[in-house]
Amino acid sequence: MAFESKEQAQAYWKENLATMGSLLAIWFLVSYGAGILFVDALNTIQFAGFKLGFWFSQQGSIYTFVALIFVYVVRMNALDRKFNVQED
Repeated sequence: MAFESKEQAQAYWKENLATMGSLLAIWFLVSYGAGILFVDALNTIQFAGFKLGFWFSQQGSIYTFVALIFVYVVRMNALDRKFNVQED
């Protein structure tokens, strides 16, 4: 990865950290929030025959985490192209 200038490298890492921060915030809200903090409120809703809080703790969080991985890959590839540091 070769940047044209130090400023370009700093801008790249600033956007990279912003992306990681937002995705980690979503990860935290889903894993800790939906699985622990909001479980009682979510359990009042039924989803596929299960209480939503239970479903999120067991399945929903896993689906969200896999989706976050795909979002990260797409956003990082776009960021690499934006700063012309993509791999061939």
